[in-house]
Amino acid sequence: MRVLITGAAGFVGSHLIEYIRAQEPGATIFGADRWHARRDNIRHLEGEFEYREYDMTDYSATLDLMLDAEPDRIFHLAAQSYVPASWNAPADTLTTNITGELNLFEAVRHIGTIDPMIQIACSSEEYGLVLPEETPIKETNPLRPLSPYAVSKVAQDFLGYQYFRTYAQKIVRTRAFNHTGPRRGEQFVTSSFAKQIAEIEAGLREPVVKVGNLDAERDFTDVRDMVRAYWMALDFCEPGEVYNICSGNRIRIGEMLNTIISLSHMAGAIRVETDESRMRPSDVPLLYGDATKFQSQTGWFPIYPFKQTMSDLLDYWRGAIRKP
Repeated sequence: MRVLITGAAGFVGSHLIEYIRAQEPGATIFGADRWHARRDNIRHLEGEFEYREYDMTDYSATLDLMLDAEPDRIFHLAAQSYVPASWNAPADTLTTNITGELNLFEAVRHIGTIDPMIQIACSSEEYGLVLPEETPIKETNPLRPLSPYAVSKVAQDFLGYQYFRTYAQKIVRTRAFNHTGPRRGEQFVTSSFAKQIAEIEAGLREPVVKVGNLDAERDFTDVRDMVRAYWMALDFCEPGEVYNICSGNRIRIGEMLNTIISLSHMAGAIRVETDESRMRPSDVPLLYGDATKFQSQTGWFPIYPFKQTMSDLLDYWRGAIRKP
């Protein structure tokens, strides 16, 4: 089996490589990312896969990558994935995410001699403004995106459907809800809190955690459960269909912070302060999903308890900040 992972140097990509190496040791893995991508997440995997640099907005580069990899399976994870950044650079977010995916589909179409299964990593952010009576969110819920990032993901989602219907490409669309765990980027809320607490423990900052909106409610899944779900999506799911992947549990961001603080030996000394710069122009108040469709199709269920995920994330940052 030949597997191509775009965005391979990222948080999810690195965990997916680890999963495939363990579950399909005979697979040839091509991991592709930007030429200037940081490779800290995959340094421990050197020699375990073939790394390629490419610009996803460059069709010629994408075509060359596809000719080189000749994949049986594609996991399209590459994206500008940080919601706040999409307000600062909306055009870049739309161009990167939409054109990047379009180039991938077009490369597959023009080569003609490959017919891979393709998983595209869509997002629960597409649902956007969700009314309380619409939860838990099913795949049939209206899409009301509230950020340029979310709009770009809606476009990716429907491009996948269009290329399935028009060109019979074997595309499975997965709408992942929040996922976290070791190696999560520090700009994301769970990692931001964990890193701050690890720095407090190390004496590198005052015992104060800076926060944004603590009232939003999210559905968190461990990244190791998420990459297992991505792999199973191409084993069992129907091309052209869309599937929520989530735990089905809601947790307030403030409760998540309390969980991480409780894991620290400095818990009694830590204070929480609001930082206005961490507030979003518009925030999604409630996102938690119903994964019944995906679970019925695949038999997948999350196995990592939330507290273990938070503990592993905090341990990751404890180790990271001790490095020179």
